[in-house]
Amino acid sequence: MSTTGTPARRTRRLLTSALTVAALVATALAVTAAPAQAATTPGIDVSHYQGAINWTSVRNAGIQWAYIKATEGTTFKDSRFNTNYPAAHGAGVIRGAYHFARPAASSGAAQANYFASNGGAWSADNLTLPGALDLEAGCHGLSQSGMVAWIRDFLNTYRARTGRYAVIYTTTSWWTTCTGNYSGFGSTNPLWIARWASAPGALPAGWGFYTMWQYTSTGSVPGISGAVDRDWFNGARDRLLALANNTA
Repeated sequence: MSTTGTPARRTRRLLTSALTVAALVATALAVTAAPAQAATTPGIDVSHYQGAINWTSVRNAGIQWAYIKATEGTTFKDSRFNTNYPAAHGAGVIRGAYHFARPAASSGAAQANYFASNGGAWSADNLTLPGALDLEAGCHGLSQSGMVAWIRDFLNTYRARTGRYAVIYTTTSWWTTCTGNYSGFGSTNPLWIARWASAPGALPAGWGFYTMWQYTSTGSVPGISGAVDRDWFNGARDRLLALANNTA
């Protein structure tokens, strides 16, 4: 076996080769990690339970979007909404309003109209997301077909009022139990899946991907005292803006 060069040169060659391999590995890892980092945009969702919020601190902490509770049923408007909604906008947070559904109390159309008239209407201002329908807290005494009909009534009315398809917030277990895992809304209405875990898990029927994922209810953010729901948007900021601007 023959070798070339002096021992010092051979050592330098080996060191150079090792550094080259290390650089290539680092580059490969960076390329692999970058899409995952770019594909998630941090957000929160809040209501009066969070109390007073410093939205400038929230935005400076890297939170780029927020859903803010506006209404519930046809008689309740969140006491902090009129403060939170414009303050989030003023701080540069892309904001949206959400409605907590009470299907046993009144029709989907009645609640969609109440929502749209009390903060849930969309505006083309580069910082407003379409309204979200919050579906949880049991099946409210409705059959699966009755729940699907109620949701459709809400969504169609909201669409007629605002020109936007509302976001649907739910869990896979709720959707399966209360709608029979109905698959008819996935092609039009963005999915905001709630699952407090390390992954969003299986999605409800009809959706091949989630648009938003609420991954914890015990998060913390500067500017908010106490726990807050934390969320990811499934895409970079430009895609979030496309959803806000109805250009997606």
